[in-house]
Amino acid sequence: MIGMIGLIGSLILLMWMTLKGINIIVAALISSLIVAITGGLNLETALTDYYITGFTRYFASWFFIFLLGAIFGKIMQETQAADSIANWVSRTFGPQRAVFATVAAAAIMTYGGVSLFVVGFAVYPIAVSLFKRANLPHRFIPGALAFGSVSFTMTSPGSPEIQNLIPTEFFGTTPTAGGIVGVIVGLTIMLVGGFTISRMVKKAVTNGEGFYLPDSHPLKNTEAGKELEADEEKTAEDRAKELPNIIFAILPLVVVIAGLNILAQFMSSTAAAMISLTAGVALACILMYPYLKRFWQPLAKGSEDALVAIANTCAVVGFGAVAAEVSAFDATVDTLVNLPIHPLFGLGIAVTLICGMTGSASGGLGIALPILAPVYLAMGQNPGEMHRVATLASGALDSLPHNGYVVTTIRAICGETHKRAYWPVFILTSILPLCGMILAILLYMIF
Repeated sequence: MIGMIGLIGSLILLMWMTLKGINIIVAALISSLIVAITGGLNLETALTDYYITGFTRYFASWFFIFLLGAIFGKIMQETQAADSIANWVSRTFGPQRAVFATVAAAAIMTYGGVSLFVVGFAVYPIAVSLFKRANLPHRFIPGALAFGSVSFTMTSPGSPEIQNLIPTEFFGTTPTAGGIVGVIVGLTIMLVGGFTISRMVKKAVTNGEGFYLPDSHPLKNTEAGKELEADEEKTAEDRAKELPNIIFAILPLVVVIAGLNILAQFMSSTAAAMISLTAGVALACILMYPYLKRFWQPLAKGSEDALVAIANTCAVVGFGAVAAEVSAFDATVDTLVNLPIHPLFGLGIAVTLICGMTGSASGGLGIALPILAPVYLAMGQNPGEMHRVATLASGALDSLPHNGYVVTTIRAICGETHKRAYWPVFILTSILPLCGMILAILLYMIF
């Protein structure tokens, strides 16, 4: 009983500390200590063996994916290719479809392998301009960005995002695993989510809400902020003259997606991702060389961002490795595995809960799959189906308020507050993907 209380209490504490802005590495270490003490583990063994082993194993497996993904995103940002894509979408759909344009721009870049955070910073200025011209509430911009970035692009077949790559290691699958059901669910989430956010915005406008830029805007009274305000006076056509050709801007994304899914048929998905991302970086540098004012700085910044991102995720995985050693965790897993439900539901529920408690889709997968994958494979479940269910499950409750991407998007990028902006994010990136996971399981059971 004490072990179970300690396990639940440590998870709650981890969420609370993260939500309060406490460094995730510190929070994970403190939570690991509580799990170890209440679970009767030797503290030295818990930290220097279980925690470090979990931390370093994840780092060794995924560092180069984080590194190349971050560098690719920075090169796309430095060459202004990301701005070109966002601006092209805004010109194509116009301010009258500001919400759709914001979602589409984020989705195109995310599915092309650009980092979520780079997408947010690249698309946000365009979204501000469109929302301002259409007089739509600013508080819905975080929801539009998050919906386009993580709800269907991150978990759909063929996506180069790490949440779609991690299951390949444990199920022996490729990024396109899950077949037609995965495609159907991805399209369903996209269509239902688009309708939902449109209704939310329309209802707010009907109630008298309009565009309002919060005083807490992160770029307020800065040079970048002045440039942003000046850009809002420019037309999309004017901006297009200053940016790379849209064909050149989008080709590196095509190379990343196509390279990953073609090469994954002949080698590991990790190797395929590394080669395709490297090719994407090289092609972006070649095609948009005139816009590449700096080369080594984006590489350095991308490397720094990658180290921070993977260290934060490794910290959560390390906590999970300690938690996995206590008897309360084994009892919880046994309960989930032996629930009188279809095994795919058991897998989905377990991954959803773990990702929700850790506030990280990739971190939760790194904790859950080493334990759960062998169990469900031994049951004879289809690896492709398990891959897609696990990926969809990771993208549900991971988007709780303490999630790093959610906090960054709402506060740092958009200058909003959780009170004003989180509800649309929660509906679009938690509830809707959770329903998508259930739909996928039902379809797999039927077909």
